[in-house]
Amino acid sequence: MREKPRALSRRSLLVAAPALLASLRASRAQGSWPPVFEAGRSQFTVVRPRAAMPPLRLRDLHGKDVVVTAKPGRIALVNFWATWCAACRLDLPVLASLAGSQGAQLDVIAVCTDTKDLRKITAFLGGLAAKNLACYIDAYGAAAQASTEMLPLLGMPITYLVGTSGHVEGYIAGAPDWLSPAGARLLQFYREQT
Repeated sequence: MREKPRALSRRSLLVAAPALLASLRASRAQGSWPPVFEAGRSQFTVVRPRAAMPPLRLRDLHGKDVVVTAKPGRIALVNFWATWCAACRLDLPVLASLAGSQGAQLDVIAVCTDTKDLRKITAFLGGLAAKNLACYIDAYGAAAQASTEMLPLLGMPITYLVGTSGHVEGYIAGAPDWLSPAGARLLQFYREQT
């Protein structure tokens, strides 16, 4: 007869907790896990298994078709936003500042998902300090297709971090402060990954 597994006692959990915490600290100290990065009610969430970022067929703000892909050896932030989104009004200027300050080390790609109306999009962006931002329009449903495959749009705005290998590493919803020390640590962590 098979014996039923017993539940762990409170005492055994308390005895094991310090070893588990030490193990987690050691793995972070060795650089195997990214630093914590939070925004309001969300935090950067690691995606496993990692998948290569799919090429996105988009349209630029001049109406020209483009295919956006990850560049080998560089990290990228792929941000999905909408003109109806209040948090996007906060998020896009921060991303534009980040792109302006780290342009040689980082690609920032902002994709409008809610409309194909170029005038509406440029009017929305005109009211923001987002001059250094590479903005695109999801004219062909690339974001919608990617959202069902590997870039789910779990909220708006949502930003995916693509590592130097071209794989999607994780995401954060909301309007995080990428210019903060925590944001800088997260970006530096993924720059150092090979």
